[in-house]
Amino acid sequence: MSEADRPQSPFAGQLDFSARPPVRKLSPEEIERQLAGHRLYLETEWRQGHRANFASADLTGRDFAGLNLRGIKMDRALLKGADCTRAGLQRANLIGALLEEARLDDADLVGARLSGANLVSASLENACLAKAEMEFALLAKAALRGANLRAADLSGALLDGAVLSRANLGEANLRGAGLRDARLDGADLRDARLGGAFLAGASLRGANLCGAYLRLARLDGADLSDADLRGTEGLTQAQIDRAHCNSGTRLPEGLTGVRDAK
Repeated sequence: MSEADRPQSPFAGQLDFSARPPVRKLSPEEIERQLAGHRLYLETEWRQGHRANFASADLTGRDFAGLNLRGIKMDRALLKGADCTRAGLQRANLIGALLEEARLDDADLVGARLSGANLVSASLENACLAKAEMEFALLAKAALRGANLRAADLSGALLDGAVLSRANLGEANLRGAGLRDARLDGADLRDARLGGAFLAGASLRGANLCGAYLRLARLDGADLSDADLRGTEGLTQAQIDRAHCNSGTRLPEGLTGVRDAK
């Protein structure tokens, strides 16, 4: 995929994550040495060893499955296809990292910094991303079934075609996020901020949006069958008229669903 064809955030251009320092080539021995030092750093509560620094390093396809990488520095690292399944990446610095097609299923990324990271087609099923910083991240076609993104900052992130079924997005900031054709069936979006979000064609069957902020959100063709939108803020009849509802759709007082979901 050429750079011109890559998915872009709806806010692309407001922040520039494209300029990269030179990629660092590390030997397998150096990588293992740094990982050993990081392990000691954590085990001794920072008294010995050192925090691993893989900033801008080429770690394409590396196996980090199950490792404790808490607080590791991997900003702008090349991690395409890397295996981080079940890895502990709490508060890790992954700003601007290239994580296309990476495997992060069941990983712990609480408080991780992923602003501007490229996670296109990555797998993050059942991953914990609570309170993660993910502004302007690219997550098109990412698999996030059952992921915990509670209170995460996904403002301006691109999630077109992503699978977020049963994901926890309660109190998440999705302002201006792209969620076109995303699957959010059964997702928890209570008190989420979705102002100006693009949800055209998204599936929100059975989703809980109670208390969500939806001013100027685009719901054209969105499937709201059996969704709960009671107590939402900023939602208008015009938005509902462009979406698909059914008899199980619960709407704020004064709004009505006029179409059956397809």
